[in-house]
Amino acid sequence: MDVSIDAVRVAATGDGPLPVVVLAPNDGDDVLPIFIRFEEGISIARGMEAEDIGRPLTHDLLLDVMEELGGRVERVVVSELDDSTYIAELHIQTPRGPEVVDARPSDSLALASRTNAPIEVADEVFHHGQQEREQFDELQDIREVAQIGAK
Repeated sequence: MDVSIDAVRVAATGDGPLPVVVLAPNDGDDVLPIFIRFEEGISIARGMEAEDIGRPLTHDLLLDVMEELGGRVERVVVSELDDSTYIAELHIQTPRGPEVVDARPSDSLALASRTNAPIEVADEVFHHGQQEREQFDELQDIREVAQIGAK
């Protein structure tokens, strides 16, 4: 199913505050939350804002290298859930043809946020992890917590 990045929020967990990227289907009320590390959460938020901070961060650098070599991010697919760990595929068009790279969802979403590449979630993965949107709407935005681009 097609989804988009609805928000990157910070949730209070038993292990302390933890970023969560909220993926929302284009037609539906529930969302798929994926808990990630702060670095990736900030990177996704910066990509969503198209924030230029001067020198490239890791995801910016990876995208720059990929594009210099003639590659283009075609889409991101969150394809599996393996023992509570989400698995993603980064679909890249290269001069040699299409390639699929195994990647963490957080890294893939950071690249998708910079390229506006489509994001898909396998139906069974979404249905297994779906939750009500309302429980994430009240969480603090990561940009406020990290004080980046805060409005």
